Amino acid sequence: MLYLVSTPIGNLNDISYRAIETLRNVDIIASEDTRKTGILLKHFDIKTKQISFHDHNENKAGRRIRALIEQGKSVALVTDAGTPSICDPGFTLVRLAINLDSPVTVVPGASAFVAALILSGLPVHSFTFRGFPPRKPGPRRRFLEMDKDSPHTLIFYESPHRLKDLLECAAEVLGDRPSALANDLTKVFESVKRGTLIELLQFVKEQELKGEYTIVIAGKQRRAKAQSGYCCEMRDEC
Repeated sequence: MLYLVSTPIGNLNDISYRAIETLRNVDIIASEDTRKTGILLKHFDIKTKQISFHDHNENKAGRRIRALIEQGKSVALVTDAGTPSICDPGFTLVRLAINLDSPVTVVPGASAFVAALILSGLPVHSFTFRGFPPRKPGPRRRFLEMDKDSPHTLIFYESPHRLKDLLECAAEVLGDRPSALANDLTKVFESVKRGTLIELLQFVKEQELKGEYTIVIAGKQRRAKAQSGYCCEMRDEC
């Protein structure tokens, strides 16, 4: 059986009792980074053996995990932080287990993009999670252009090294929309900066950036609301 186990995105106390119990009782833990997961396991005195499963060994490790599942073993998949398969390895394992007619279940928990969305102050009734944009300027621009007319709140992940470039491109393609920038969620120095894309870009230029960022951008506006907020095409009552 395959368990998709969500782990904390920062604060270790955010792990669920069920996640701890599952990690203790499975036969093997497939980890994106065994060193990082090892810190979590040590903190909760979990002795279960780990194997490595990440983007660069997905095929080889997948064959090993397939053999374990075929033997009736239980496998827990975890990533560095958050919910497996969200911008992390996992999809191929889920498909593998399904093709083997093996049970698959999820142990839900933290997800950075959900946390950033609900903290952003932007509409949450309809949103599109887009993950990491392409690294190169041309593909990045085309990537953003696909959603420039979308009324849905947009959510992206980005590294500190490319964050400024993303905000610049987003402001050019989407316009200067209400947005939010989240970093270190659930940690001691958690931060959520709200403003327009241009304001966030100026803020970023003045900061020393560390860690991955979640960017939340308002969908295309139909018309502005007086003084506060905005309306999107999905809400007739606006």
